[in-house]
Amino acid sequence: KKEHRKEKTALRKEKRQEKIDQGKMLITPLVGPSYTPELQFTLAGVVMISFKTNRKDTLIQRSSAPVNIGGSSTGAFFVGTKLTSFWKQDKFRIYADLFFKKMPDNYFGVGFEKAFNTPKSDSTTKYNRTWFWFYPMFLFQFKKNQFVGPGVDINYTKGSDASDGVAADPYYEKYNDRPLNVGLGAVYQFDSRDVPINAWKGWFLQVKAFVYSTYLGGDNNYGLFEIDYRNYFKIKRDGRTVAIQAKARLTRGDVPYGEMSQIGTPFDLRGYHWGQYRNQDMLYFIGEYRHQFIKKNGSLSKSGFVTWVGIGSIGEVVADFTQWLPNIGIGYRFEVQPRMNVRLDIGFGRHTQGIYFNINEAF
Repeated sequence: KKEHRKEKTALRKEKRQEKIDQGKMLITPLVGPSYTPELQFTLAGVVMISFKTNRKDTLIQRSSAPVNIGGSSTGAFFVGTKLTSFWKQDKFRIYADLFFKKMPDNYFGVGFEKAFNTPKSDSTTKYNRTWFWFYPMFLFQFKKNQFVGPGVDINYTKGSDASDGVAADPYYEKYNDRPLNVGLGAVYQFDSRDVPINAWKGWFLQVKAFVYSTYLGGDNNYGLFEIDYRNYFKIKRDGRTVAIQAKARLTRGDVPYGEMSQIGTPFDLRGYHWGQYRNQDMLYFIGEYRHQFIKKNGSLSKSGFVTWVGIGSIGEVVADFTQWLPNIGIGYRFEVQPRMNVRLDIGFGRHTQGIYFNINEAF
């Protein structure tokens, strides 16, 4: 029986590898729990989908579009996907974020002091939030590793059943009846990463500039500038990586509370309440060590771990970055498809912590 099981496992692996080599679509369903400060206990279903846009094209990597759907003990519901796709010998890339979330939430106001000092309660911070985000980018390669192209950002944040503390907030009062934002922008990328969704080496620089306007169909007029730098260093062998990231997001104009720059998401300083710390500008730094174990035969195991340390701040302008939020954490990784991991992270911040179940690396 033991030998029979081994044969079946080997055959299954062989068929799977054949699909990968032929560029066929792979679909891997997963279910897992998490606990975040804003959602509390969550059960999420994740479907990892990867494929080649042209099976005969040897110069493109596999594209991916993980789908995440779930609910939480607070009554929240969310669904989303993040497309990363490669086309025409990597001369053309399409990225797209599509998310919907309807949830009981807490809004602390704008600025570090309000975020830190406003007590979380049914009368001060509680409200219901409906959020939608559609964000495609179309990038063309004009030199080796360099891409440029347009982006579209359509987002919607609407609050309801606001507590007295939320209803009295000047930003909520001004912008809650102006929930829709439509923006157009330009994006530049330098990308020398070996595998963008889980790099072992190379570096990445992305610069974005977007304008949001009532002329485009939105409810508000403001601008956004964002710069995102990442670098990846392979430590002696495959599967051991030091990854670093520095990211700044700056906004100006009539910026609604839902589009303020925020830190404490599942993709940066994990462990904080998503949306608690928001203002016009945001800056954070994070360093992460990623380790994939080795089997007895010398090949890479599917299991691994990460550990990270980070720090970030918010302000109306960069000069306001005088109070900083520390962040540390550790996580488990399991490879469900080649270089595509499911992750379980435990992050700790100032007087807060969270557990995150997600697909692919945070950055």
